[in-house]
Amino acid sequence: MSFVLPWGTQSVSVIPHSEEPDLTDRFDQLFPSVWPEFNQHSDVFHQWERLYEFFPSLQFVLVNERTNDLLARGNTIPFVWDGDPDHLPEGVDALAQQALTEQRQGLAPNTLSAISAEVPLANRSKGLGRLLLKAMSVLAAEAEFSRLVAPLRPNRKYMYPLTPIEQYVQWKNADGLPFDPWMRIHVLLGATVSVACPRSMKVSGTVAQWESWTGMAFPATGTYVFPNGLATLEIDRSADRGVYWEPNVWMLHPDPRPE
Repeated sequence: MSFVLPWGTQSVSVIPHSEEPDLTDRFDQLFPSVWPEFNQHSDVFHQWERLYEFFPSLQFVLVNERTNDLLARGNTIPFVWDGDPDHLPEGVDALAQQALTEQRQGLAPNTLSAISAEVPLANRSKGLGRLLLKAMSVLAAEAEFSRLVAPLRPNRKYMYPLTPIEQYVQWKNADGLPFDPWMRIHVLLGATVSVACPRSMKVSGTVAQWESWTGMAFPATGTYVFPNGLATLEIDRSADRGVYWEPNVWMLHPDPRPE
């Protein structure tokens, strides 16, 4: 069911894919992907259509109530979790595999996980990332899930690809908030920083594919830093293979259900 959230002096409609599926195609036509090319070739979690097929009410867009303009898009996935951080999936790949397996088995989920919060470049710095998270919290509450979590992709980590994710997520600003801007937004909404996932999402491909995805040449076997990578890329010329493990960090939000 769609609902409305305040947005400064305006309002935003949160419209699930189950109500207006054509908006997903319209969003893709209007906006280029916010994700680096290599991020769209995950070994495990690259079939986004499964989210829309199996969980259509939990995928949504934000629409300006006054102008009817598409503003942003959110993707989530439900799964079963006992609340122990040590029992969280090892990252995005493991989460997707677990959630889809549970769905096929008919298990009732109790936790909603953010998967993607897409704000087109033209719409950034307008508070839409925060709105996407608030919308996810409302969706979780409506589904009577007791937990909202996110395997977050730190949006400044690409500047520090050699720093282990376990160290990076501990960095703080002078005000005591996380150094990373996207982590900071989550914390300001009440989330806590939990388990770091150094091997959250695997992307592998041929050397030629990686050269196409990154715009770089990889003339020798070795470890490479590359544009927008949160960690390094391992290239094996003899095997004609490049392997990248994207790191994430779990953020745990408060119980979304009304008190």
